[in-house]
Parts: sequence; C-alpha cells; structure tokens
Amino acid sequence: MGRILCAGLGPGNPDLMSVRADRAIRAAGHVAYFRKKGRPGQARRIVEGMLAPGVTEYAMEYPVTTELPFDSPEYIACLAGFYDDWAARLAVLAQTEDVLVLCEGDPFFYGSFMHLYTRLEGRAAVEVIPGIPGMVGCWWATGTPITWGDDVLTVLMGTLPEAELLRHMQSADALVIMKTGRNLPRVRSALAAAGRLDQAWLVERGTMPGERVVPLIEVDGTDCPYFAIVLVHGHGRRPEVLE
Repeated sequence: MGRILCAGLGPGNPDLMSVRADRAIRAAGHVAYFRKKGRPGQARRIVEGMLAPGVTEYAMEYPVTTELPFDSPEYIACLAGFYDDWAARLAVLAQTEDVLVLCEGDPFFYGSFMHLYTRLEGRAAVEVIPGIPGMVGCWWATGTPITWGDDVLTVLMGTLPEAELLRHMQSADALVIMKTGRNLPRVRSALAAAGRLDQAWLVERGTMPGERVVPLIEVDGTDCPYFAIVLVHGHGRRPEVLE
C-alpha cells in the first residue's frame, strides 16, 4: 500500500520551506501539482532542481480559471468534476505507490488540496506537511509587524461583495485580503469607503523573484496581478508596555 503525501511549500521562496517538506520532495518518485493549462505551475516552479532523476510528474490542469464566474453553477460543476477525477486517479496510484502532491503556502489554508483531501477520505492513506502561509511571506516583505497587542486580524477574499468587504474592513484592526486579481478595483473601493486605502499595501509575488511591495493607493486600478495580497497593518489597540 502506498500513501498520498501533500507538502506545503511555503510562500514561494524555497529557503522558507520546512526541512520535512524538502526531504519528502527530494525522495518522491511520483509528484502531482496543480497548474493552469499551458503554464508551468507555481508549485512546480518552487521545487525546480529539487526533484529526483526519473520522477514521474502529474500536472493537474484546472479545466477553467477565470473563463466563468467563480460562483456560477457551470464553474462549480466543472471544478467538482476535476477534483473528483484527480482524487480517483491518485487513490488508484496510492494503492501501490507513494505520491507527493505539491501545494503552495499551507495545504489547509485555502489550498486546492483541501478539495482532494475531503474526497480521498477512506480511499487512501493521506498525510499533510504544513507550510508557511503565503500571507506570512507577504507581511514579512513589508518589514512591518502585521499585528500588535490586542489587534484583531481578519482575512478576507477579494471575491466577496463590496458591502461585505466594507463591513469587515470597518471592524478589523489588521487586514489580509487574498484573491485580488481582477477583484482589485472592488477591494480598493471598499478600502476607500472604510477610510483605510492610504494604509493599504499591495504585495505581489512575496518572497519570490519579481517581488513588488507598493502602497495600494499608488497602484493603477487596472493593475491586477494574480499573485498578490493586500495588507493593512494593525497599530495596537493599547500602548505596548514592553520594549
């Protein structure tokens, strides 16, 4: 019997990967990873030069990305079928072999692997290696602590309706906004309505080659990078008494 092992790769820089994940990647004989059709895949790029000679690779190519609205029945059905298919294929492979699935960040923090994990329950032995979430690498890139004292940190998806974004932005001390991309104009609008646009940062490709850290207010509304997170740092609800 084999097993399915998912390795969290961290925020993007291979140096920020765990020792355990590094060992698993270098020892793997079968490696699967998600990617857009026609692209090398971010997870695969992170492990470039780490895979053993002769490794068998399985590129799990998303059938759709931005072609359909993410909340449309067609998109949901298409993705569900994709995950069903790959869960079945991995389960068959794991009957005789170990297979390693690569996942950016941490697999249990908005990772695509979660959709396979729930489908593999009872069908294969599954182990998960945690990783540093991508947002940690992004706020590290700003050189400023994201929270102080009693600050409340809220993580939001840029796909939420603007009214919902605004409600959370008004109540939280510190913010992490993921899934920006083409949702960035709505995120900017909500931050402006909350009076927090001038406090926000856009971090693109945090810890990776081509990293960009810039005040969001300086970013053109049409500049919507895919690998980007918006941050608003907390400032502490009460003065720090420790130095």
